[in-house]
Amino acid sequence: MAQLDTREKLAILADAAKYDASCASSGTAKRDSRDGKGLGSTEGMGICHAYAPDGRCISLLKILLTNSCIFDCHYCINRKSSNVRRARFTADEVVKLTIAFYKRNYIEGLFLSSGIIKSSDYTMEQMVEVARSLREDHHFRGYIHLKTIPDADPELVHQAGLYADRVSINVELPTVSGLKRLAPEKDGARIEGAMGEVKASIADNGDARRKYKSAPRFAPAGQSTQMIVGADAATDGEIVTRASTLYDRFGLRRVYYSAFSPIPDASTVLPLQRPPLMREHRLYQSDWLMRFYDYSPHEVVAAADDATGMLPLDIDPKLAWALKFRDSFPVDVNRAPRELLLRVPGLGVKAVNRIVASRRWRRLRLDDVARLTVSVAKVRPFIVAEDWRPVLLTDRADLKPLVAPKRQQLELFAA
Repeated sequence: MAQLDTREKLAILADAAKYDASCASSGTAKRDSRDGKGLGSTEGMGICHAYAPDGRCISLLKILLTNSCIFDCHYCINRKSSNVRRARFTADEVVKLTIAFYKRNYIEGLFLSSGIIKSSDYTMEQMVEVARSLREDHHFRGYIHLKTIPDADPELVHQAGLYADRVSINVELPTVSGLKRLAPEKDGARIEGAMGEVKASIADNGDARRKYKSAPRFAPAGQSTQMIVGADAATDGEIVTRASTLYDRFGLRRVYYSAFSPIPDASTVLPLQRPPLMREHRLYQSDWLMRFYDYSPHEVVAAADDATGMLPLDIDPKLAWALKFRDSFPVDVNRAPRELLLRVPGLGVKAVNRIVASRRWRRLRLDDVARLTVSVAKVRPFIVAEDWRPVLLTDRADLKPLVAPKRQQLELFAA
């Protein structure tokens, strides 16, 4: 490997890390250095947040320790057989880079992943050393997210959780068959076993901290995972079901979805085109329905097309479900329980909470509901209010064009 300076390494390894979607910093413990001790914080003023055009948070220094890898996963641009320029940071270089970026107010923390070099244990040791040095040698109190390696020794993964705010273990693909076909060197059972061990450690730490305040924290922001969408033949229904299973079994904070992107010198077993980015967006909306709107997985799957198992791209899953199950509407905003109001397209969690609070004092009219939502036109066919009943809308066969978002021609050089 040619000798590269830090700037060249950063250019290579930051670009190689762009395929990791799971870099949100929400949910961690509150820490800061306003008492004059330590360095950094996980909140408050002075933290620079930046967002990519597709909405991903990039306020963390998101890099790979190295893009060299002994594995040959078909979908990965850093696979062993890939013809890409390789680079590698030492643990000390990552530590210095993180401190330098934080002092310049570029970042709020570190997201560190890596290809596998020498062995899973060796690579995991290097990543843990980065987190250990930041915490113990430099008293860094900012956010740290480590992408752990399921094949590594469980003790190394446990150490990662003691230093990091969040740990994540990628399931890679939604189905077992897809994993065997595209990443034959990875073991689905071992991945789930490692996730189960992290879950147990988080639970044990919670028990210990309830008894002893001095007990060290273990991954206070929990664990997450990521799966690639569109590299195999998995349908949206299968992906939603898989995500729900992961949430239930391992207590995950988030399941991230990353739309497959064609890579140079790609394997012949991969699709030639990327899936539409809107598909990734619809899956995130489905995830939101299960996490915050009390939809069960089978309800979300029911919103998909019966023949293809795919969610519609032109409308969101909540509206798709409402149009498919018209017999559940209209809902009376003055009488319906909260769980039914959450089913109404166009009403978010905050709007529903305000409706429930407001109707204790007065009966709500359509104008009152309109003040709580962006588009009352989307809401009207699905609700009953004090002065409104959708007599002519409820059973219309052409309801979808009336409530679906209007297509807009965007201006490339808009002022």
